[in-house]
Amino acid sequence: MIVTNEQLKTIYFGAYKFKETDDGYLQAFQYSEKQIKYFEGALEMWYERCTASTAKTFEFKTSATKVSFDYKTIWKGSPDSFELMVDGLISNIVYVKDIMDTGTIEWELPPGEKSVVIYLPADATILVRNFSINADFSKPVKNEKVLWLGDSITQGYGPLRSSCTYVSVANRLLNYDIINQGIGGYIYDKNSLMTMDGYTPDKIIVALGTNQYEDEDMSAVEEYYERLISIYGDEIPVLCITPLWRGDSPEKLPTLIRFCKIVKEIAGQYKNVKVLDGMKLIPNLPEYYIDNLHPNCLGCEEYGKNLVRKIIEIGF
Repeated sequence: MIVTNEQLKTIYFGAYKFKETDDGYLQAFQYSEKQIKYFEGALEMWYERCTASTAKTFEFKTSATKVSFDYKTIWKGSPDSFELMVDGLISNIVYVKDIMDTGTIEWELPPGEKSVVIYLPADATILVRNFSINADFSKPVKNEKVLWLGDSITQGYGPLRSSCTYVSVANRLLNYDIINQGIGGYIYDKNSLMTMDGYTPDKIIVALGTNQYEDEDMSAVEEYYERLISIYGDEIPVLCITPLWRGDSPEKLPTLIRFCKIVKEIAGQYKNVKVLDGMKLIPNLPEYYIDNLHPNCLGCEEYGKNLVRKIIEIGF
């Protein structure tokens, strides 16, 4: 049966709002129109990525043996993938670099009742229509609503596999209902923090700073947390993750350590903010990074699992 776009929205996770195009494709957005307008005027790189399919998934339980959908790619940042996960195991991967910009993806599923997750590319903008499945399906139960704020590492660049980003790894264990507002190249910028009508997260995770660690003036960080707390109040738990290790400029490591120390001090002033040391979440070795900056699949696996362990440990 062909699933209507309204029905598809019920199992489409990671979106703040949706829009249907004239030709019937469904596009999901993680930012409000005002936020997108800000990025459009601020920096082209941010604008391109603020509408990417970052951390968006179709998730459902079903006894179906076949699922398919039409897709349209309207922007590509880097090689990435569509991925099919059945009962916690990846069973099929379609790489963006190997397919046309428009087409149909069809996957066979094993018999019996099962949990299915379809990961959309993290660093591309994908539209979907004519989602088809040959049996009934139901929406899974999720845990807390979590707003994730970050840069390219949070958006998902590095593993070049949508299911292998650190956010995907962590969320498989935490089962959050997330909106991921990670953007490649992003910084502590208070201007993107705006009230999102109809949306209030239960928790907020902030993982920023690697793109500005050489800043002498820390006012941007101070103003960011001031704006964040002014919008969401001091009762919603916030987790600050300081920047990860960078091996691309080893001579600047003392500067990075200094930056992380001050971020901890600034964020730690707020009663609802807990801080984690990013450099303790992944081994500080090139083997865990694609470019000594962005964690690869191995690095993201370590990052995600260690993050979950710490979240449980500190009671976030």
